[in-house]
Amino acid sequence: MDSVIIHFQEIALKGRNRPWFVDRLVRNLREVTADLDVERVRALMGRIELVLGPSAPWDEVHERIGKIFGIANFARARRTGREIDEITQAILSDLDRTSGATGPARGGVMSFRVRARRADKAYWLTSPEIEREIGGRIKAARGWTVDLRSPDLDVRIEVLPEVVFYSLARQRGPGGLPTGTSGRVLCLLSGGIDSPVAACRMMKRGCRVRFVHFHAYPILSHASQEKVREIVQLLTERQLTSRLYMVTFGKLQQQIVLSVPPPLRVVLYRRFMMRIAQRLAKMCDARALVTGESVGQVASQTLENIAVINDVVTLPVLRPLVGSDKEEITTEARGLGTYPISIIPDQDCCTLFTPKHPATKAKREDVERAESHLPITEMVELAVAAAEREDFFFPTARDTNSETIP
Repeated sequence: MDSVIIHFQEIALKGRNRPWFVDRLVRNLREVTADLDVERVRALMGRIELVLGPSAPWDEVHERIGKIFGIANFARARRTGREIDEITQAILSDLDRTSGATGPARGGVMSFRVRARRADKAYWLTSPEIEREIGGRIKAARGWTVDLRSPDLDVRIEVLPEVVFYSLARQRGPGGLPTGTSGRVLCLLSGGIDSPVAACRMMKRGCRVRFVHFHAYPILSHASQEKVREIVQLLTERQLTSRLYMVTFGKLQQQIVLSVPPPLRVVLYRRFMMRIAQRLAKMCDARALVTGESVGQVASQTLENIAVINDVVTLPVLRPLVGSDKEEITTEARGLGTYPISIIPDQDCCTLFTPKHPATKAKREDVERAESHLPITEMVELAVAAAEREDFFFPTARDTNSETIP
């Protein structure tokens, strides 16, 4: 089979803006397959065709496009002529060549169904008539039973004005909107389980996610930085380009410890992180901050503390996991592939100088009084000025020498 037919769902609801979303998805598909033998990616009447070259590795193509947001489903397909006899013969020939890919047999008899979509309304048969004609011929040739609910083999036929496509195995895509259609956000990435999941949820909503990681090197080891780099590289497979800011935070924490009562320190750490993140967000034109917080999960994530922490920023703070429990988040992290990286033991700034009994209901006036003894503006400026920037690309083999991060 020499093509991949890609369908979208949410994009189809965009009305007059739909062509712009489709163009973005086409561009993402071109970029993710840039180093593979893919001859062409183009939009075709409510679907996208990806034309495979003779040496295109299907397993790799399948894996990559299966991570691209905006895709509802996709299938390896073949072009054929428009006559019923020609379509049927092509399908039967492919079934002979792919005997291991047609699904399990039931008692020696295969069940199947045929589904047709007629994008060309001028075609002389309706979709149900196409299904009956081709389905009857496959049944006569193979002796298989028809099962319209749960078949072993699902034959899909798509009739366009100049060509007909058919496929034998459809795969689910990740859904959502193409990354890059909803603007930029900056995600506070800790290296734990939660924040990578939060970042991926924002990518699914079409956002281009930038990252900031606060670390305590050289007071602690650089293990958390290495973990975060691995996580960002893995997430870049879904949005193709990423930017990571590394912020040294240990010395700033030391200043807080010297002048702030222990119960309030965690809240102040978070307030400074948000101030620094907002400055970096404005530098990379991000329109919102993203965190992996879930209400009540840890001391800093009570509603009272969240409100006090939010006070220091004017950008919207998005919390995609706010109503999720740890088990749900962990399951999603396993599916993303970030979980094995996140659980690697490390020393990060979140555990440095953490009091035994942090405040769970910090009062604004108490926090502001504690901060009044600190040179807030100077501390933030120094942290932002010292932040290190790293850019990531996927696939890494493509030429990125002159490419800029959008």
